Amino acid sequence: MSDPTPIGEDDLQAFIDGRLGEDRLAAVEAWLADHPQRARDIGRERAQRDALRAALAAKAAEPIPARLRIASIRASRRSRLTLVLRNLVAGLALVTLGAGGGWLARGDARSVTAPATQVTRDAVAAHRIFAVEVAHPVEVPAREEAHLLRWLSKRLGRELAAPDLAEFGFHLVGGRLLPAEADAAAQLMYEDAGGRRLTVYVRAGAPGETAFRFWQDGAVASFVWLDQGYGFAVSAEAGRDQLLPIAETVYNALDGKSANAGDVKS
Repeated sequence: MSDPTPIGEDDLQAFIDGRLGEDRLAAVEAWLADHPQRARDIGRERAQRDALRAALAAKAAEPIPARLRIASIRASRRSRLTLVLRNLVAGLALVTLGAGGGWLARGDARSVTAPATQVTRDAVAAHRIFAVEVAHPVEVPAREEAHLLRWLSKRLGRELAAPDLAEFGFHLVGGRLLPAEADAAAQLMYEDAGGRRLTVYVRAGAPGETAFRFWQDGAVASFVWLDQGYGFAVSAEAGRDQLLPIAETVYNALDGKSANAGDVKS
C-alpha cells in the first residue's frame, strides 16, 4: 500500500541523500514519475552529490587531525582554564583574607611563618618611628639616590631599586639602614604633596615561600611579602584599596632583583 502522506521537500532531500526507508522511497519514486520536470531536477542534484562525494573521498579517508580529537580538545580546554586560574590567583595575590589580615601563598596557605610575622612587626615599627621624624627622617637623602642604593644593596646582599611611585603622588625622600636581628634591613621613605609618608622596607634573612599579607595596625596599613630569602613591606596611613596598587608597583619593581653580597659594589 502506498504512503498517503504528501511528498514534501524533506522527502525529496532525503531521497537525494539516500536516506529514505523502503516504504517512503516507493512513494517518492511514484511521485517523481508523475512529476517529470521535478524528477530531472532531482536527478541533477543526485549527480552533483555523487560527484562531490567522489572528489572528497580521499579527504574523508584521512585520519582526524590530532588537534580535532576529543582528547586534544579537552586538554586544550584544561590548559586554558589553568591559565585563567593562574592569572586570577596572580591578580588576587595582594588581597587580604579577613579583617585582621591574611595570607595568599604560592602553594600552601600555611605560609604564615615567624619570619613573615617579624617582618610585619619590624616594618610597622620602623614606619611609626621615622615617618613622623621632621629633622632626620632619612640617613641619606634622595639627591644621593645612586649612593644610597649602592650602600643599601651591599649591606643587604641584594640589588635594591627605588620604585617610581610618582603616578601615586609620592616622591623619594631618601633611605636608611636598619638592624634586623643578625641581619640588615633597609627603609626607603616617600612623601606626597600633602606631607603624608610611605615606607618601603626590605629585610634580609626572611626565608619561606612567597606569600602576601595585608595588615592593619591602627592607622598604619601594610602589605608584606616574602621572596627568595628576603622580606618586603609597604606601609602608609592609607586604606587597603589605596595601598594595594602601590604595593603591586613596588613588588614588580623589586621582583627578581637579587644578587650576592659580593656582586654588589659600594
